[in-house]
Amino acid sequence: MTDSATGPATAAAVPAPAAVLPPVAAEVAAGALDLLPARLRKRVDGAVAKSAGWPVEATLEGVLVRVAEDTAVTLRMTGGIVADAESAVCDCLLAPACLHRAAVLSRAPLALDGETAGAEGTGAEVAEAAKAGAAGGAGEAVRVSATGTGDAAGGAGGVGDSGAAGGAGEAGGSPLTAVQAGALRALRDAATAVLVSGVAGSGAVHRAELLHAAHSARLAGLSRPAATAVRIARQLGEARSDDPAFRLSALSGELAELLDLVRRPADATAPARRDYRSEGPLRLYGLFTEPVVTASGYAGATVYALAPDGSLRTRSDVAPGGPGRALQASGTPLPGGCAITLRELGDGGGVILTSPTVSPDGRIGGGGQVRSVRAEGAGWREAPLAALWERAPAAQLAAALAWLAEPLDSRGAGGDLLFLDGTVTGPEHRGAGAGFAVSGGPVLRLAAPDERPELPYAENLALFATRPGLALRLVARVVPDRPDLVHVLAASWTGHDGEPVRADLGLRRLNRSHLPAVRDARPGPSSPAARPALPVELDLLRRAVDRAVAGGRAVSAAAVEDELPRRLRAVGLTTGAERALALAEAAADRRHDVLGRLLPADPEGFALAWLAASVYTAAATEALLLAAWSPPEIPVG
Repeated sequence: MTDSATGPATAAAVPAPAAVLPPVAAEVAAGALDLLPARLRKRVDGAVAKSAGWPVEATLEGVLVRVAEDTAVTLRMTGGIVADAESAVCDCLLAPACLHRAAVLSRAPLALDGETAGAEGTGAEVAEAAKAGAAGGAGEAVRVSATGTGDAAGGAGGVGDSGAAGGAGEAGGSPLTAVQAGALRALRDAATAVLVSGVAGSGAVHRAELLHAAHSARLAGLSRPAATAVRIARQLGEARSDDPAFRLSALSGELAELLDLVRRPADATAPARRDYRSEGPLRLYGLFTEPVVTASGYAGATVYALAPDGSLRTRSDVAPGGPGRALQASGTPLPGGCAITLRELGDGGGVILTSPTVSPDGRIGGGGQVRSVRAEGAGWREAPLAALWERAPAAQLAAALAWLAEPLDSRGAGGDLLFLDGTVTGPEHRGAGAGFAVSGGPVLRLAAPDERPELPYAENLALFATRPGLALRLVARVVPDRPDLVHVLAASWTGHDGEPVRADLGLRRLNRSHLPAVRDARPGPSSPAARPALPVELDLLRRAVDRAVAGGRAVSAAAVEDELPRRLRAVGLTTGAERALALAEAAADRRHDVLGRLLPADPEGFALAWLAASVYTAAATEALLLAAWSPPEIPVG
C-alpha cells in the first residue's frame, strides 16, 4: 500500500551551480604549507581570503582555479578527492612552493576518512562528507560522552544538580606504544593550541599542525582521534572562509571530544569502522526520503527504510548541485535493476535486495552483484513500520541522545530520529512553524530543518499550523539543546476520503486541498500545559563555553559573567557554578615568580578547565532535557 499525497511534486527552478573545490586529503593540505618558506607562511591566511574570489571552472578530471590570466591551479580528483600532492599543480614559476597552490588547498574542504564522490551515507553523514551544512543534518552540536567524568546532572524538577561531569580525567586501557603515545601528545598539543588561540586566531598554520598530528595518529592506528582532528581542521577552514555551513557549537563539541579522547587511551585506540560487507537477501520497507543540500554546492537525497531486524538502512545519491538536484536525486533508481526510485521506496514502497553490500552504519552500497525486485510496502500504521511509533517519546529521546553521544564512526542509521503522534495546536507566536501536542509527551514547536525557499519544509509546516486539531504522525529529528523543538522530516494524516496520506515534507509542496477540515480544534486532553525548557543559566554557561572556542583564552575570562556562578547556584546547578568559576580563573591565571616576573601561561590547565565545563554542560543538558520530556509522576494515595 502506498499512502502518499496526491498531486505532482513541484520545485522551483534554480540555475546550474558554479563549480566548487573538491575535498582534499588532509596530508595533501598540510604538505602544501610545509613547502612554503617562512616568509610566505606568514602570508598564507591573507592568500586564503583572497582565493575566495578566484573563479573555479570544472574540467574533465577535476577543477581549474583561475588565479590570473597567466596563472592557474589545477586539481585532479581520484575517487572524488584530491588524493595526493601530484594532483594539485600550479603553473607559476614558484610552484609547488607557491602561495597560489597553498591557498587553494587550504580553502578546499578536507576529505574525511572514506569520503568519495557520490557518497552513499546517511543524510547527515553524506552532508558532512560533502562539506557539512546539509539540510536536516543530524547533530549540528556534537555531543560528548561523559564517561569517567562524574555523575550525570539530574533532577526531576528540571533544575536539580547531582554533580554532572565535573571534569575529564584519565581512564585506564590497553598500554600504548611509544609511537601512539607521541601521536596522542601531538594531537593534544595541536588541539590545545587551537583552543587557546580560538577560531579568530587559528589560521592556516594551526590547521596544518592539526592535520600533521592527525596524519601521524592515523599511521599509528589511532583512527578515532585522527578523524576528529580532521573534522576540526575542516571546520576551522569553514570558519575562516565565513562558510554558512560553519557551526560554532559543532566545533566546540569536536574539540571537547578530541581533548577527552587523548586522555582515554582505550577509546583512542578503538579500531576504525569496517568497510562495506556483503549480506544475504535484504527485505526493506520504505519509510521516508530526505533532501540533502549543503552550503558548499552539493545536493541529493537519502531514503530511509526498515529492515526485518528492526534497524534502519539508507541509500543516498549526493553530488555537486543546488536544491533542485535534491528532487532530481530522489528519482534515482535503486541498484539491481528493479527500477524503483529512492522516492518511490520512501513513499511506502518495498524492495528485496540480493547480495547487497552494507556498511556497519546501515548504508547500502551498489555493485554489479546486487539484484533487486519490487515487494509490497507498508503504511506507517501497518506492521512492521507501526512499531516505530510504539515507544514512549521520552524513551525515544533518551535513545537519540545516547546515539548522539557515540563516536561518529560507530553510529547506526537514523539513531537521532523521533517517531511521534500528536495533534496540531495552531501557529507559533514566537516564530515560524506549528505547535504540536505530543501524545504522552510535551507540547513542541515543529520547525523546518532547512528554510531554503526551494525546499517546501517551512511552507508545509505553515500549512499545518492552519489546521489546529489535525492529528499527525511524524518522523522528526531531535535538536539536542532545544527541548521545545524538533525538526520535522515527514508526516502522515487521514485525508478527505478517510485514507492515510503521507508526505516527505522536504520534497513535496502541499496545498490546502491535501488537508481535511478539522471540526474539533481543541487539543487532546493529554497535552501538558507548559512547554519543556532548560534553565537559562545553563544556556549561558553553554554560550560561555562556545565563546571561549571563538575567541580563545584572551576572551574566556570575559565570556564567563561575574554573576553566572551565583545564578547557577541559585537554580541548583552547583557543579556548573564550580566549572564556570574554574574556567574564568584558568583563563585569567597569569602568575608571577618571586621576583615579580610574569610566568608563562598554562595552556594545558586552561584546556582542562574548558573541557570540564564543556563536558558538564553536555551532560547536564542531556539529563535536564530528558526530565523535561518525561511525563510528571502522579502521586499514589
